[in-house]
Amino acid sequence: MPIATPALSKDVVGLATLFVVSGVTHLARPQVFEPIIPTPLKRYKRALVLVSGAAEIACAAGLVYAPTRKVAGLASAVLLIGVLPANVQMSVNHGRRVARKQDLGSRAFFAGTVVRLPLQWPLIRTALRAAGRVG
Repeated sequence: MPIATPALSKDVVGLATLFVVSGVTHLARPQVFEPIIPTPLKRYKRALVLVSGAAEIACAAGLVYAPTRKVAGLASAVLLIGVLPANVQMSVNHGRRVARKQDLGSRAFFAGTVVRLPLQWPLIRTALRAAGRVG
């Protein structure tokens, strides 16, 4: 008996939308994302930014297309876990900037990068729900 494809929910549509916006931005303005590539991977920063942008767009398409939703959900979860080190690096970079520059804007942006880190987990859960892995 075949297992049913999970329904296209609002949170999955939201994740797909987030992936499209982020993916297009990665491809259109890769230089914005290059500084957050973790140091051991800096040699490949442009390629990693472009590949991750293309992967985000591919995951978005797969999430909204029912026959590929399960695979895309798993791929999306893996992608979100894979980019987590870059998000941590963004917080580290901005934390260093705040240490040098104590203006309100720098502190607010740093706070936003820190708050963003735990928000990765609900996104991963949404991806796994799209894959039919969690309820």
